[in-house]
Amino acid sequence: MVSHSGLLTVMERAARKAGSKLRRDFGEVEHLQVSRKGPADFVSKADQQAEKTLVEELQKARPDWGFLLEEGGVIEGDPTKPRWIIDPLDGTTNFLHGIPHFAISIAVEEPQYGSGKREITTGLIYQPVTDESYWAEKSRGAWRHDQRLRVSARRDLADCVIATGIPFMGHGDMAQWTRIYGAVAPSVAGIRRFGAASLDLAHVASGRYDGYWESGLQPWDVAAGLLLVREAGGFASDFRGGDQAIERKEVIAGNDAIHSKLHKLVAGALR
Repeated sequence: MVSHSGLLTVMERAARKAGSKLRRDFGEVEHLQVSRKGPADFVSKADQQAEKTLVEELQKARPDWGFLLEEGGVIEGDPTKPRWIIDPLDGTTNFLHGIPHFAISIAVEEPQYGSGKREITTGLIYQPVTDESYWAEKSRGAWRHDQRLRVSARRDLADCVIATGIPFMGHGDMAQWTRIYGAVAPSVAGIRRFGAASLDLAHVASGRYDGYWESGLQPWDVAAGLLLVREAGGFASDFRGGDQAIERKEVIAGNDAIHSKLHKLVAGALR
């Protein structure tokens, strides 16, 4: 059985503690669906409670590290130390509607001494409903539990299933997405939209999806997933093919061949 670092043990323990509460709350959501008020208020509390649990658990283990949080914003830590990037409930809309596809995403971002840049070095994505734990450490590969992950080996887009996210009310650029979809859809075997970017990237890393594109993303959506894809032998870039996916809030991911072909289609659609 593969062993991982003490840091990942801390991350997994925190994710499982928050995940058990989300699992319990998810059971309640299905009952709340029939109430007149609806479950939205309940879900936002579940989201905030999960984040609170994660922060408390991680602060116990690394009290001088900072946080970048979906709900709570920035919590300053020692600037010379790493910081946590956390999405306590990726797939909130799925959770709200009783769809069992959501995850907790935790990444560690470390300062690179002398360069002023920061780098994602550890990532964990935990799916509470299926109890699947995806994790990666820089230069140590990507894993689901103790199973080594590799990106899909398919080379021909015509054989590929590609994941994406679709812009919705007040979020994203629908005109841009429509142009890209129009370029990609005729070339592939299928396109899927499941509504949780962290799991989309975990599934690219595990070969379930052959590729992925999306824009309008936040750091907590993708930080852990980008590392998973790269450590599984894949490529992840921004729409220009560069390494600014987090900064530009856009991602193309896949193996070397599929990433290159997707990039060509996306770039052509955006000209």
